[in-house]
Amino acid sequence: MDAQENPVSDAVTLPDLEQATRRIAALLGRVDDSRLDGPTPCPDYTVRELLGHLTGLAAAFRDAARKDLGASTAVSPDSALPVLDDDWREVLPRRLEEVAAAWRSPDAWTGMTRAGGVELPGEVAGAVALNELVVHGWDLARSTGQPYAAGEAELRSCEALLAPAEDGADDSLEDGSDGDSLFGPPVPVPGDAPLLDRVIALSGRRPDWQPGS
Repeated sequence: MDAQENPVSDAVTLPDLEQATRRIAALLGRVDDSRLDGPTPCPDYTVRELLGHLTGLAAAFRDAARKDLGASTAVSPDSALPVLDDDWREVLPRRLEEVAAAWRSPDAWTGMTRAGGVELPGEVAGAVALNELVVHGWDLARSTGQPYAAGEAELRSCEALLAPAEDGADDSLEDGSDGDSLFGPPVPVPGDAPLLDRVIALSGRRPDWQPGS
């Protein structure tokens, strides 16, 4: 297949989800059982439910990348509170590896797919997957008192996805149409705030959030 037939040319550098998934996996070792009922920046979620959400979204976006459009890609994540299974310490790291591997395939970024019950282009689904992992990774780190940093390329992708559409621009990703009601209206921050803080604010979170705040 030549470049004209493939919407994702070899010359295009595709986003890599591996760093985002590895950061989340590294956080899990310090999440002991006593933290599972603690609060998170997502008002309706405890740490337990955030981990359940991460487990489910990793499976959904893995299957979206593979174009394996079954039950995992059909259900909106806000249809019910996520349930965290007892074997999550083994399952979640594996799911994170799988979603990163699935999006390394150039084919994942082409054609149409589905996630959260929403039909969308592969390239958009990949950007949404990266955004979910980066922002919810921050949620988990902040909820459990751990440091968090993300690469500039990841953050620029999230910023482009989350930024409000200009008048007349495509607003198909606004108002939670990525299937995740955990992303709310932007929170104001100074224009010279760090890029991570600006992305977190665009996702509807206060960058200074702490448990109990």
